[in-house]
Amino acid sequence: MRLLVRLVQRLLVALIGVVTVWLIVFVVFDTADQRLPWIVAVAVTYGLAAYVILPRAVRGGLRILRRTSIPSFTMTVDGLPGDPVNLVLVGTKAQLRAAFAAAGWAEADPLSLASSWRMVRAFVLNRPYPTAPFSTLHLFGRGQDIGFQKPIGDSPRQRHHVRFWALGMDRAELSPTTPEFWLGTPPPPEGETVLWVGAATRDTGLSFTRLTFQVTHATDDDTNAERDLIVAELAERRMIADPTFVRAGETVPARRVNHYKADGEITVARLE
Repeated sequence: MRLLVRLVQRLLVALIGVVTVWLIVFVVFDTADQRLPWIVAVAVTYGLAAYVILPRAVRGGLRILRRTSIPSFTMTVDGLPGDPVNLVLVGTKAQLRAAFAAAGWAEADPLSLASSWRMVRAFVLNRPYPTAPFSTLHLFGRGQDIGFQKPIGDSPRQRHHVRFWALGMDRAELSPTTPEFWLGTPPPPEGETVLWVGAATRDTGLSFTRLTFQVTHATDDDTNAERDLIVAELAERRMIADPTFVRAGETVPARRVNHYKADGEITVARLE
């Protein structure tokens, strides 16, 4: 019975793929090509395909194939696996900001049309933008609450960066290996001591997202190195104490998430 269910699911996903290709090629492009110059028709087709049609097709396929699992990684807005969770810091938001400021990291600007346009100009012209915004990744049913970065060079093309989600201390008694730890929750009140659950990666240039082909940052495969870099920098400045390691998502094949190689370990430390 289980094999039959999986077969039906795969057939439905294949059908979604066929319909998606037909819609892009024979409806969107054909219609645009009849009304616009060829190069403009291609650009319009790409925009609609990458940012409207393909994300919805991918989300539909993922809903069909969805399995119960512990999400030891973040999710993109399209429902695809994002950056692995690899860091938890315990403290207030003020302590978190002070720790990263002491290590020479800048807080990312909120994502908006203005900050996105400034990011594009800095990226294309290779100009500094030390507080460049991050794309939104989701954990606990919401986008990140805060993020920090350290440029590599003079532009945001390459940078160390980490996103954080605040989680109330009532979750501290739960193990990250249990589904209850990862349930959706609103951010705790400002000023409380909370768990700052983080996903750290290193941007290395320009790339396209898989399946939807949206323009995004290319990232280094080794997320363990980025986690260890942050822990080392904060520890060197005595901004954290009592670092320990826990393993999340034992039931999830998270050793390779998207293109990332992750050991599945999360460093947990207390902010000083």
